[in-house]
Amino acid sequence: MRLALAQINTVVGDLDGNAKRIGRRLAEAKDQQADLVVFPELAVTGYPPEDLLLRPSFVQAAQAKAEALAREARGIVALIGVPWFDRDLYNACAVCAAGEIKTIYRKRFLPNYGVFDEDRYFATGRDLVLLEHGGTLVGPTICEDMWQPGPPATDMALAGAQLLVNLSASPFHLLRDRERQEMFATRARDNSCLVAFCNSVGGQDELLFDGNSLVLDEEGHLLARGPSFEEALLVVDIEPADAIGRRLRDVRRRALARDRREVPDLPIVHVGSSHGPREHVEAVVAPRLDELEQMRVGLELGLSDYVNKNGFGEVVVGVSGGIDSALTAALAVEALDPRRVHCVSMPSRYSSAETRDDARRLAANLGVDFRELPIDAIYNAFEGVLAESFAGRERDLTEENLQARMRGVLLMALSNKFGWLVVATGNKSELSVGYATLYGDLAGGFALIKDVFKTDVFRLAKHLNERAGEELIPQTIIDRAPSAELRDNQLDEDSLPPYPALDKVLAAYVEEDRSAEELSADGFDPDIVERAVAMIDRAEYKRRQAPPGVRLRQKAFGRDRRTPITNRWNR
Repeated sequence: MRLALAQINTVVGDLDGNAKRIGRRLAEAKDQQADLVVFPELAVTGYPPEDLLLRPSFVQAAQAKAEALAREARGIVALIGVPWFDRDLYNACAVCAAGEIKTIYRKRFLPNYGVFDEDRYFATGRDLVLLEHGGTLVGPTICEDMWQPGPPATDMALAGAQLLVNLSASPFHLLRDRERQEMFATRARDNSCLVAFCNSVGGQDELLFDGNSLVLDEEGHLLARGPSFEEALLVVDIEPADAIGRRLRDVRRRALARDRREVPDLPIVHVGSSHGPREHVEAVVAPRLDELEQMRVGLELGLSDYVNKNGFGEVVVGVSGGIDSALTAALAVEALDPRRVHCVSMPSRYSSAETRDDARRLAANLGVDFRELPIDAIYNAFEGVLAESFAGRERDLTEENLQARMRGVLLMALSNKFGWLVVATGNKSELSVGYATLYGDLAGGFALIKDVFKTDVFRLAKHLNERAGEELIPQTIIDRAPSAELRDNQLDEDSLPPYPALDKVLAAYVEEDRSAEELSADGFDPDIVERAVAMIDRAEYKRRQAPPGVRLRQKAFGRDRRTPITNRWNR
């Protein structure tokens, strides 16, 4: 059997565009004489369509698109993800062959954790089906169905499936590709089945899909792997009969069948016959990306898809001469193009000559438009207006935050005038502890590095320079101690614990849900834990008003972490 896995970059709600993408890959799979072509979960609508699924017209239009695509499936079998209404709404796989939808498989396990909310929209599928193609039995599944160690995979295997196919929209987080391959290899071995996993690729608001589609043999060995963060048609020749040989040698399956008392009797739908002998296709095994490359490429794809899918032509980044804005600008240039990126420096009386020079050097290194808009005159005007109200009070954070808010106003003015998307520059460490100004440096349409800890900001900056073989980001920016430059001689560590220690606490408290007591007992510095936890809990109201940004880690602020603002639990 010749398989084709089409990892495509869909746009939520763009039924016409998605159908064209599917149609092109369907035609390409035919040209390569594939027997079976697999598309990702909900490929017709894009994933996740969220509350669009509550609109009957949307669901009806999606089904009509699937039926139209089925008419193109002649001489090939296509498995296409689509929402399907049949007395209730299901996350479904349309099995298309001979110009029609032969049957519908309905997703059984609906994830309702982390970024997932499928119970809100879909009913649970109950019935399983096997597809018979040229004597080979294929079991279709959708995403979470295969993350479960038992049924439906075990039921399909016991009923005779030699190949388990998984349509998926599995969101990315760092090193997720390793976890998936290990899990699917286990399913292949446990069920003595070949496994084919077809994943989405691309950015959708805060979510990112990384592709990395897989084909594994019945012993869990990798036969083919799609590229990371790129569209591709992965074509591979498999020998389903090999699964039968392994089953004859593996008595454990017989014991499982005895324990079940009966082998599941599943309906079998004939979908086609083999093309017969063909010249062998050499399968592609795309290389894995290491952690830093996953960060870099993921951030760039997340930004480019957000910008392009939402119709923005250009972006603007406020550059201070600091590391966060420098990294953001450098990533934006790689994601888009220097001609689409504008850098704006907004120095105040507290900005050093060194950081002003570095902002100019950064823009020159990146080859982008650069402009300098000093804010001292605006600051003086604000001071004058507020002088009577503030009389008799000492200067404090208020005056610092005023500067950040002036900069936010200027960036938003440029956005309004020219249609540029403001890309905010705050990192996860700052966002965690609230070291950011509401309506100031939190202002923007997209917060590119909001899920990147400060220590990783430095690692990524060095990585970009090493990869380029030159100083995209001036070394002086990387070497300088971080400072907001909102008062004389200010350093971040005047207000925060050192970032290496802070980030370890943040990772444990935010991403692993460890309590302050547990962290202290585990050997973390109790003073740092106490300070960090208090700041994290106090800053929840700010995070609710922050722009969306690329999700890189297993628990990001936004869809993943839903802590109450009004909340007195502090342990």
